[in-house]
Amino acid sequence: MKKTIGILAHVDAGKTTLSDMLLYITGKVRNLGQVNNKTSNLDTNEIEKARGITIFADQAQFEYRDNVYYLIDTPGHIDFSPETERSLMALDYAILLINGPAGVQSHTFTLFRLLESYNIPFFIFINKTDMEGFNADKVIKDIELKLTKNIAVIDNIEDSGEIAAENDEDFLEKYIDGKYSNEDIEKSLSLTIKERKIYPVCMGTALSSESIKKFFDIFDRLTYTDYNENEDFEGIVYKIRNTDTRLTFIKCLKGKINVKDELVFDESEKINEIRFYNGAKYENRQSAQAGDVFAVTGLKSPLCGNLIRNKNNNTEKRKYMLQSALESGVIIKDNTDVTAVMKKLQVIESEEPSLSVHFNSETQEVLIYAMGKIQLEVLEQEVKDRFNIEIGFKNPKIQYRESISAPVTGYGHFEPMRHYAEVKLRLEPGERGSGITFESKCDKERLPAHWHKLIEKHIFEKTHIGILTGSPLTDVHIVLVDGKDHLKHTEPGDFREATYRAVRQGLEKAENIILEPYYRFEIYTDSEYIGRIMSDIQKRRGSFEPPLQNENYVYIKGRGPVEEFMDYGTEFLAFTKGTGTVNMVFDGYEVCDEAVKNRIIEERAYNKGADKANPSSSVFAAKGTSFVAEWYECEQYMRTYSEE
Repeated sequence: MKKTIGILAHVDAGKTTLSDMLLYITGKVRNLGQVNNKTSNLDTNEIEKARGITIFADQAQFEYRDNVYYLIDTPGHIDFSPETERSLMALDYAILLINGPAGVQSHTFTLFRLLESYNIPFFIFINKTDMEGFNADKVIKDIELKLTKNIAVIDNIEDSGEIAAENDEDFLEKYIDGKYSNEDIEKSLSLTIKERKIYPVCMGTALSSESIKKFFDIFDRLTYTDYNENEDFEGIVYKIRNTDTRLTFIKCLKGKINVKDELVFDESEKINEIRFYNGAKYENRQSAQAGDVFAVTGLKSPLCGNLIRNKNNNTEKRKYMLQSALESGVIIKDNTDVTAVMKKLQVIESEEPSLSVHFNSETQEVLIYAMGKIQLEVLEQEVKDRFNIEIGFKNPKIQYRESISAPVTGYGHFEPMRHYAEVKLRLEPGERGSGITFESKCDKERLPAHWHKLIEKHIFEKTHIGILTGSPLTDVHIVLVDGKDHLKHTEPGDFREATYRAVRQGLEKAENIILEPYYRFEIYTDSEYIGRIMSDIQKRRGSFEPPLQNENYVYIKGRGPVEEFMDYGTEFLAFTKGTGTVNMVFDGYEVCDEAVKNRIIEERAYNKGADKANPSSSVFAAKGTSFVAEWYECEQYMRTYSEE
């Protein structure tokens, strides 16, 4: 049986120590790795060793009682949580680690929500039970109050019949009649855990081999998978790495794949190698089957989150729950050309999509969208180590978005000498959080089908920006309504220019809006602070649900703008004297009110006319020469123009 498991935890809860201990007790490694002396088997990157934290999700493979395990050790720091989220796509089960003396910490909330979002069954392991300050009853109560009441403390399977009976009606009858075996208990618990009806809780210390042997024996017996190798191949891409070659990390969900197999994306791409990794080391194999976790070389097209198949291969992509809400300008400290810096950062972006890279043609500045300051510090070191380029970053600012509030039609025409393309697009407001979507309603008799696909490619190949602040455009549904080519003069690049200009020309006529990022927050604190907290939320343009009280604790759930709440955690800890917890998670974008919108426009001072990389004008030809028509006059020259 093949099982992919991940270990998740708030930073410093002992996650990497537990990973190393599992490799040690299962005989995968001879020497027990230790974070403190930089010998961990999974924190192999020099930056990880220097900082003593996990930054990159690395994997290992081991066997236990005839089962094959793929172990993924994930980052614990919130700035690197997108790496953790991508890893979840490969998991069958997870272990959520909780620091016993500290209880449920802020980032534990985020990890719990992620596991719920991805429907992953998981065990809770309360670590550091040997340390001063640990109180089992207090931690259990903390979990029930802050995470879920659907937990069951399991010390051994044989004594867990009552737990099984409480959660499984079929087993309940056997339990009442007294006609059940230990195997029945195990089977019942395995099913209820798989269906996420309960989350088992075990306790111990990751530094003790006996403690972890006991825990993992329970884990092994109460988990199962059922993969089918006799189907068409299907896999999920959960990680990209660029080393000596491009590595595409895949969890095989169905079927199997072989070296030299070909997958079809825009064009056919061949699998050159299949690598099975253990930390930094790997072994080559000729094939991989359902349930396996591996890396391949030879693929260029798949991105993180893509679902890939070898039959009717349409690449699907999952939307991530965690997104960056900050942007920072790149400072080039040496003489490296800005274009070269941009290209190197795009290599890292392919590995870490949350680090979205953009170029502001108006200011000639490279912008990075990031989760936080620690992530930027690590990126600075990574660029130096990998590419020998010295960069820095400006203080992060809020990352805004732009959209539209009503449908509008945009036209783009590109006709310098011996070139020709015209595109008519309808821009419609999309659902909040939908991003950019596309469909074609253009008659294929008027515009051949292959141009439709090319126009769609050009819609998604760049980040289109708005005209108010130059922020990325989002939540817009783009419909190809019409288009025109020329039998002799049209080249593929002509439709790129026409498509870009059509989007921009539509925005010039649109009812444009600015979107600002929001946090969803959950606050637990002593009830004496409830008045202060509710007042703080209202002052910061936030909203909240009616507070829930449990003895002396109060729970408040709400949401508010990132701009107002990004530093609230520090203030909160100060006035609650460290007795409360506040957890904030990115929760999408909302429309700014008029006052905030005007302030942002003034602060950003974006000059759309100076942005030569994003023209709204079109290029036409007449009397043997070409001329440029501004956006407000170009429709009179369009071949596809019609009143609407």
